[in-house]
Amino acid sequence: MTSESGKGQATLDELKAGLRNHESFVMVSHVKPDGDTLGAGLALGLGLKQFGKRVAYFNEDPVPRILRFLPDADEVRRDLGPLAQDTMFCFFDMSDVGRAGPFLPAFDPAHTLNVDHHLGNTRFAALNYVLEAEASTGAVVLGILEALQVRLTPQIAECILTTLMTDTGAFVHSNTTPAVLREAARMMEAGADKERITREIYASKRFVAQRLLGAALARMRFDAAAGVIWTVIDSEMLTATGADSEDIEDIVQQLRVVDGCKVAVLFKAIVPGEVRVSLRSNGEVNVQHVASALGGGGHFRAAGCTVVGSIDAAVAAISEALRVEGVASAMVVPA
Repeated sequence: MTSESGKGQATLDELKAGLRNHESFVMVSHVKPDGDTLGAGLALGLGLKQFGKRVAYFNEDPVPRILRFLPDADEVRRDLGPLAQDTMFCFFDMSDVGRAGPFLPAFDPAHTLNVDHHLGNTRFAALNYVLEAEASTGAVVLGILEALQVRLTPQIAECILTTLMTDTGAFVHSNTTPAVLREAARMMEAGADKERITREIYASKRFVAQRLLGAALARMRFDAAAGVIWTVIDSEMLTATGADSEDIEDIVQQLRVVDGCKVAVLFKAIVPGEVRVSLRSNGEVNVQHVASALGGGGHFRAAGCTVVGSIDAAVAAISEALRVEGVASAMVVPA
């Protein structure tokens, strides 16, 4: 893997020096953690432990059920207790520090590291290492671990393979390059259990999650002329099906696979006063631009944002942001 230069971009030598000069670390994953943000932080944490470093893992939300198999996942928590004053806070897979959530402990900005692969990363840390061409943040971490000459254990390899699988949709998305497949093979050769990752993340859906999927698909609407498909999930649907917020995350992918779909939009009206929005593209529309227009972010094909207000306001805001991107769709709230 090669480093890229850019505004605020650290070199690998600077990263190595920064990591070696600290003894205490907090690995920070973003709210509503996915396999990339968690896997990347766990991988670097496991690697730093080989040098006798003290490592803690922060997330303000519980680790999702489908990711609790990951090594050190049981050490992820909101309350970290007392920390050394010069503890380095390492942020993974987030374009700005706000993605860590409001419960992030106080930290010294001079002792921060930002590792990411997102378009639009704000380079908010003292050390920033953002490689936008990589398929996952875990792939960026792999390069750092190699530069540090960390021993690639089966546990680290399993974390890295998880990041590759989740951010390529189990090697389905267009970011599944030959290089990604070679990296995945190398992780398997190092001891990562691909069968277990597949089973835990993709093949262990709860019955109530499938009921929720059915309810969401029943509300689905499709503007075939514009190529936009969307649906809404609200708290009443969770109550009726017995599902919870963790059962929502994969549903947007089920919208995207509809023939003729250019953009899939999932509106999640769970918390009063706000609507979380997940967007997916088939590659013709840059949904990162759509999300960024509303304060969110992500990638060309996968992005998200939060709209403050009602579901009607959220649908109208997304419809207008899509129009700016050249996609004119008269979206309405499905009954």
